Amino acid sequence: MRRPLRTALIPLAFVLMPPGAGQAGEFDATVTDVVENHILPRFDALAEASEALDAAALADCTPGPALKEAWGAAFDAWISASHLRFGPTEADNRAFSLAFWPDSRGATPKALSALIADSDPAVENAEDFTQVSIAAQGFYALEYMLYDDQFTGMGTPAYRCALIRAMTGDIERTTLAIASDWHETWAGYLLPPPSGPYRDEDEVLGELFGALSQGLQFTSDTRLGRPMGTFDRPRATRAEARRSGRSLRHVELSLAALRDLGERLSGDDAELLAQVDEGFQTAQDLAADLDDPIFAGVDDPSGRLRVEILQQAIDHIREQEAANIGARLGVGAGFNALDGD
Repeated sequence: MRRPLRTALIPLAFVLMPPGAGQAGEFDATVTDVVENHILPRFDALAEASEALDAAALADCTPGPALKEAWGAAFDAWISASHLRFGPTEADNRAFSLAFWPDSRGATPKALSALIADSDPAVENAEDFTQVSIAAQGFYALEYMLYDDQFTGMGTPAYRCALIRAMTGDIERTTLAIASDWHETWAGYLLPPPSGPYRDEDEVLGELFGALSQGLQFTSDTRLGRPMGTFDRPRATRAEARRSGRSLRHVELSLAALRDLGERLSGDDAELLAQVDEGFQTAQDLAADLDDPIFAGVDDPSGRLRVEILQQAIDHIREQEAANIGARLGVGAGFNALDGD
């Protein structure tokens, strides 16, 4: 198992502003609700699904329906928690080891090819496998081994089996470590009164609001933006998890998870909750009607327009409903870690 590393708090993506007087108790309830009913259940589900994935690989490592189904269920659980990119997910590069994407330089197929060509013995030892290229670990690398014809027949069956089992075992250990850290340490950091890296409740609220806003941005800019490319040069082959036909599914899973977070951050504000629900429902309806699982339609002007409309609906949530949540929490938009240097 990876040894959890002590991580410094990532600079908050938002400028903190004091909330109105008398709201401290209400915000305590909001934070408690998010931690107990949004964060912890998602990482518990991820750990449980990852255990089932590893068990499936141990039972039968061939890329058949049973293993693919277990991989899909665990991947679903990761996508539903992947917006929570702070604390235990960031320790020891855990999030990257689970989900090395986008892979703009094709590092994953190169890393897998090198392992298989050399029959690298790192697959025989859990600790050794943590030292291989991070591009050869996690859900996206495993997708190549299960769905890409180049890799389902590369090397010997015995080595492919050992590699797949090394991947699933690593995923299991990583997700169990994340869930354990949340229960043993990080939940307590966020729950009132804040502790650990958080100086006060404002920083906790900023962290949670950052997860919502940045999650929306990643889905818009990356999950949709990468395959859209430009009007003159669409890039459908850059869609996330396209080999397994999951590109649109990830958008839908992300929207569902972010909607739940947005609703909880809305607290008892009925008007705000209605606005949040309306915005997310519009985007979710557009996604459901898209009928383009890998965004292949972006190569056609009419198909691209439909994806563009979905992207605009998600951007609207971030600019309007999420901004209103930020106002309620006393968090104003500022530096965003996704913007880079």
